Amino acid sequence: MMKLVNYRLGEQIRLGIKTEQGVVDVEQAAALHSLEAPITMEQVVAAGETGQAKLAQILNNKAQTIHEKKLVYAPCVTNPEKILCVGLNYLSHREECDEVDLPPFPILFSKFNNALAAHNQTIKLPNKAEKVDYEAELVIVIGKEAINVSKEDAPAYIFGYTVGNDLSARDLQKRTAQWLLGKTCDSFAPIGPWIVTADEVDSGNLDISCSVNGVIRQSANTRDMIFDCATIVSYASTYMTLKPGDIIFTGTPSGVIMGYPEEKQKWLTSGDIITISIEKIGTLQNTLK
Repeated sequence: MMKLVNYRLGEQIRLGIKTEQGVVDVEQAAALHSLEAPITMEQVVAAGETGQAKLAQILNNKAQTIHEKKLVYAPCVTNPEKILCVGLNYLSHREECDEVDLPPFPILFSKFNNALAAHNQTIKLPNKAEKVDYEAELVIVIGKEAINVSKEDAPAYIFGYTVGNDLSARDLQKRTAQWLLGKTCDSFAPIGPWIVTADEVDSGNLDISCSVNGVIRQSANTRDMIFDCATIVSYASTYMTLKPGDIIFTGTPSGVIMGYPEEKQKWLTSGDIITISIEKIGTLQNTLK
């Protein structure tokens, strides 16, 4: 299992490996030891196990590290062809939204790249949205081109996982029958801090939580998902080609503001700090303004 980070150095986005001592700059460390290695997240994802093996070689050599607190994070995937999302994928969330019947298929919708944001990034609230909500989600990162793959084969197409917040402007989402407008406002898809490679991660049994200003709002486990990660990847690949670096938000558990009785709905406002944690993966934090 490896934790891979994108961070900003001036105008550049650099690839790093998170270790217990800090973050290793891959390009710098590879040059220091005359090693060949992928030096961008896209190159690592495309290279699969071969790329990860080369990064492991870097870790076998002494390398300088950067303290995490000094990093300016970038989204851990910067240019996915597709950002897919699964709606109403936890039974508890369906119940709080008064959706009684289980869906026969995953409910898919999308976000665009303008929605991508990074760990610790301050997110500006849209000017004309009044009901902004959080959604803690496990995010799949696709590792290789997937066309019509079976559920049994689907795990082999997953490069890794990260933490996501499917921020949602509920008033815009509910304005029409299409959810898109309320889902893909600028910076409404923060992900990070890093990608954890899929080996040794049981995506079907991870604790997931969300807090706002230190108060827990969501607390669940991914085993409560209606459609698991393999099913989602298989289903989506039946109808569209999934490409390396595509990301899939897999749904959120109960506890979102929209699920509260109307008189108790206190929507997110400027200054709120949203913290989302997923066991064995990491913690994503963003402040609103």
